[in-house]
Parts: sequence; structure tokens; C-alpha cells
Amino acid sequence: MDRIKNVEISLYQVPLKKPVSDAKVLTGRQKPLAHVDMLTATIETNHGAVGFGFSYSLRAGGSALFAHAKDLAGELIGEDPNDIGRLWEKLAWLGASVSRTGVSVQAIAAFDIALWDLKAKSAKVSIGKLLGTYREGVPCYNTSGGYLSASTSEVLENIDASLHRGLGGIKIKVGQPDTKKDIERIAAVRQHVGDSVPIMVDANQQWDYTTALRVGRVLDQYHLTWLEEPISAYDYQGHARLSERLDTPIATGEMLSSVAECGELIRHNSVTFIQPDAPRVGGITPFMKIASQAENQRLKLAPHFVMEIHVHLACAYPHEAWVEHIEWLEPAFNERLTIKDGLMLLPTQPGLGFTLADQATQWLAHSVKL
Repeated sequence: MDRIKNVEISLYQVPLKKPVSDAKVLTGRQKPLAHVDMLTATIETNHGAVGFGFSYSLRAGGSALFAHAKDLAGELIGEDPNDIGRLWEKLAWLGASVSRTGVSVQAIAAFDIALWDLKAKSAKVSIGKLLGTYREGVPCYNTSGGYLSASTSEVLENIDASLHRGLGGIKIKVGQPDTKKDIERIAAVRQHVGDSVPIMVDANQQWDYTTALRVGRVLDQYHLTWLEEPISAYDYQGHARLSERLDTPIATGEMLSSVAECGELIRHNSVTFIQPDAPRVGGITPFMKIASQAENQRLKLAPHFVMEIHVHLACAYPHEAWVEHIEWLEPAFNERLTIKDGLMLLPTQPGLGFTLADQATQWLAHSVKL
């Protein structure tokens, strides 16, 4: 029986080409985003097998992820790498006094994904194939070109570039203090792309219920694929009421960091599209528990960010699924995902299908091997 021989964790600060701002910046709640903190975990076994996984943090929190991961990493030494579920629980209980959500599970996510990468490589298939795919590619939409830090004319240029590249849809950020500007922005985008291109709109939790209902009713005429995070991520009942009163489907879930929290969205019938984020909920192991609950309610799936991970999970979901295209982490990896005819294709390489590029070393902040 193979055993885990050593574990290496590292923290990289991957810079964006230029800072971006969403509604949280315009309302003074956050600063523009300039880089992504990426926590990586590399797990090696006595037989020489290697698994790679990663988690991340935006703005604050990267150092906390690394510190917690450092506390946990040694507990994996000597363990059977096949026992992924049991090891997730072991690590979660070790950090239970500081919660089983947030930083605690987001640190565990890097280990969990590395273990799934290891298992899929041993089976000589992608993670998606290991889980069991329903499709070889997933509809994808671009988000990075639609931030509020870009003018409407810049957004339209970005849309043209994304559609030319083969992406299937476009997401536009809203949530400005003046909602009229949001409506004008969406009207301009719909006029530019026509009726056939899917448009998603994301308010990043910056509206109250009344504003979301009023603006949502206006936006219904633009036949959006979904309206995302119109109100607080934890307002399960508010999202359910909006779902009942608007024609536009509601999407949310990216800010939640546990199976239980995502389960509340499902229990309250809050969404048409559920948007769990694998690193934020603790990795692939808890993500699949959320997906199972969502499947039972025939919800649609649209995971948040980290397309490098979520393309596998979306391909393994039985109902309609989308993957978000944000290229921020591409410079850290050697590989690129293939996009064709509106779809993001499942990688054919065994495991996750991604390896760190040499240039990532220039962004290394911390590293330790146990």
C-alpha cells in the first residue's frame, strides 16, 4: 500500500495585467484587485506518485491560508492517499476550533484537490473522467472583460475579443451607486451583441432587496441568462423571493464556504443557477456533496472562478452547467484550456491537467516542505 511521503505547500502572488474593480470597490467596501494569492499543495507518495492542487484568496487572506495549511500538512504524512474523504474530515477536525468554514476549509482545499489529482493520475484519466463525465465540453462565458473599471466602450471591445476567441457568453458587472448607469450599460451590451449571445449580470451583493427587485424588473426585458448576487449572499429567503418575482433566473453561491451554507440555498429554492466555488467550500470532496444536492433539485450549475478546476466538475454534472472564464491564473501554469464553439473542453491529460510554470517562481511569497 502506498503512503504519503512528503507534502510541500507554497503561496504565490500572481499579478493581474491591470487592477480591476467591481461594485464593492465603487461602494467603498474594497480596494481594486491587483493580484491573486494562490496556495498550492504538492503531495508525493513513497511510490513516487505526485499530486498537485491549489486554492486561492482575493485581496486579504493569503497568509492565513498558508499558515493554516502549514499547521495541517504534517498530519498527512504516512496516510493512504486514496482515503480522500477520511483525510478531509481529519484535517477539518484538526482545525475545528477555528471553524469548519472560511480559511480553515479553503486551506484544506489545496490538499483535497492534490489528492484527487493524484488519484486520477493513478487511474490515467482526468479528474472529470474519474468522477464520471456527462459531456466533453461545457458552455463558457467571460467575466474579466466586463468589470466596472472598464468603460462601456472598453467592455464592448472586450466582448468582441471574447466572442472571436470562441467563448459562448458574456458577464457584465453592475451594482453602481446610480442604477441608471447599470441599466444603460446592459442596454448597450445587448444592442451590441444582439439577441442570441447569452449575457449574465453580476451585482456582487451591492443591492438591497427593493433595489434588486426594481432593477431586476427592468432587466427582465434583456433576456439575461441570470442575475447574479443581487443581494447579500446569506439572504437565502431574499433570493428565493426574487426568484419568484422576476423572469430572470437568479444565481448565487460563490461567497459561501461550506456544504451547509450552499444547502440553505437549495432548501430555500433560492436559485436557478447555484455557484459553488470548489476552493472556497474546501475542495472537490465537499463540492461534489453540494452538486449531489443540487442535482436532486435539478438546479443548473455555474461554479465561480478557477476554470482550471471547475471544467472537470461541470463536465461531471448531469444538468445544464456553465464555466466562468477568467484568465488571471493562466500565467502561473504551463497549460491552457481549449475553447471552441462556445465550449470549454475537458483536459485530456491525467489528473487536473495543470503544472506550475517556471515564471511562477518570481511570484513566490512562502514555501515549506514537510
